[in-house]
Amino acid sequence: MSPRFAVLAVLATILSCASVAQDNMPKMPSPAFAVHNDFVQKEFGSTCTLMPGPPVLTGDLDGDGIEDAVIVAKCKNALVDQGENNFLVVDPYYAFFGYGNTRITTQFASEVPEQRGISLLVIHGAGPEAWRSATPKAKFVIINMPFKQIGLKKMVLKKKSVMALYIEETGADQMTSAIFWDGKKYRYVPIGASME
Repeated sequence: MSPRFAVLAVLATILSCASVAQDNMPKMPSPAFAVHNDFVQKEFGSTCTLMPGPPVLTGDLDGDGIEDAVIVAKCKNALVDQGENNFLVVDPYYAFFGYGNTRITTQFASEVPEQRGISLLVIHGAGPEAWRSATPKAKFVIINMPFKQIGLKKMVLKKKSVMALYIEETGADQMTSAIFWDGKKYRYVPIGASME
């Protein structure tokens, strides 16, 4: 083998190894999408404002394989913007206890003034942009869910694993509950003791 051919062979080997190494390197995640009050008001109307503090929770809530989001916000009267901004106001908490009419339950006020109007804004994602899409699959405002702490975890329900919002409720009993998508609507289910 001539020295020139040997140099070319070594160079080809090095270049092919570098190419394989580059293909196997982890891809850098796309820049995080920061949720601001402008985004909340664009998607859910001027009566909703972003709550400072709680993070945006993301996961596949509706089981379609596309990322969805849950945003904590304060909504004065979500029913006013429901038609214009294409979302549905739901109340799984009071529906569990037999009061499913949101026209009535939106009027229920928390005993704690700081808790009044706190809602969970849910965006079911669509396409490659998921919940950030200009036209998401569906949007919901979950009202009257009294919580101190919220998290997103898998829950086994009828031998099927579903993503659910686990909630530590306000109140003396510190009840833990879950809200999950059953394929048609969001449902509330009490679980038991606190998350601590």
